[in-house]
Amino acid sequence: MIEMDIKVLEEKKNPLLQRREVKFSVSHNLGTPSRDEIKAKIAAYLNSKPELVIIDNMKSEFGKRETKGYAKIYETVEHLKKTETEHIVQRNAKKEAPKKEGEAATAAPAAEPKK
Repeated sequence: MIEMDIKVLEEKKNPLLQRREVKFSVSHNLGTPSRDEIKAKIAAYLNSKPELVIIDNMKSEFGKRETKGYAKIYETVEHLKKTETEHIVQRNAKKEAPKKEGEAATAAPAAEPKK
């Protein structure tokens, strides 16, 4: 597990879009943390749920153990889906663990061709 500390550099309330907009900085000890790890940390830090947090961008500079970024925290899932574009929602969706090759082969046996 990557150890990381988060700092909120700027927080702005956007009542029109019913969200909070946050510029943040994350200092980490090893490699750059994943989008999901940062989402969970921001949600815990700002008293929200990870599914309501959209990370717009993250940038790490070479040689530094710091990542800066911009996130949006929505009040409800409905507002999130209404405001954000589909590819941004998919990018921030929780990634599922990849299935093993053996599981996929046993799940759907191949049908015999008719002669």
